[in-house]
Amino acid sequence: MQTLISNISKRIRQVYQKAEGFIEDEREFPLSQVFLNATFQRFVTDNVQMLKDLHADLHEDWLRLYATLDYNGLDITLSVDLKLVQMELNKDRQLIVFEQISDTKLIEAKYPNIFYKLGVKFALFFYQRVLHKDPLGMILEKLGVITVIDDLLHLDLNRWLGKNKSIIDTLAKVHVTHALLREAEMVVMGNVNLAALFTKLSQEKETDWDDDYNETEVTPIKQK
Repeated sequence: MQTLISNISKRIRQVYQKAEGFIEDEREFPLSQVFLNATFQRFVTDNVQMLKDLHADLHEDWLRLYATLDYNGLDITLSVDLKLVQMELNKDRQLIVFEQISDTKLIEAKYPNIFYKLGVKFALFFYQRVLHKDPLGMILEKLGVITVIDDLLHLDLNRWLGKNKSIIDTLAKVHVTHALLREAEMVVMGNVNLAALFTKLSQEKETDWDDDYNETEVTPIKQK
């Protein structure tokens, strides 16, 4: 019995040693621009019919977001510069918040007729110069991509990520508290959930508990 308790204690110490440095300290998890845009494609663009493309160019402390829309023959690409204000990723919440730091720019467009062209140009002028508002946030909100709160753009990924059990299981173990933008990458800051590590440990097969033990060691349980 004493040897059995010793083995269990050893296993617990190993878990603490593996988790050491993650309990209190935050760690950096770099995500490439390619990975981020692939995530937008899979979980946002592919789920919004009118949105043909949504991608970002990442720079030091800011990003340029491009959105391509297709509506009744109107194919239009807009861009806007954003600052990352908040990022929180865990099993309950997957939220990214941006502050708009530039006016929306018209990058390119294909119009079905001259009336669409005049309408687009007039709408941009009216919103930006008369109403002193910007249309991109409103457009993406109408499409159900973001929510505008106090002039900040809230991208809530839970509506898509929440349906993916494997992603939620992963987020139960890693809690992202905020993120930094660097050239061509996003660095998320987070820590490992120790409780989730113990849950995973308890779900391991019983034979896995003996992997690190000396097979020649005989315990009272084996002596029958």
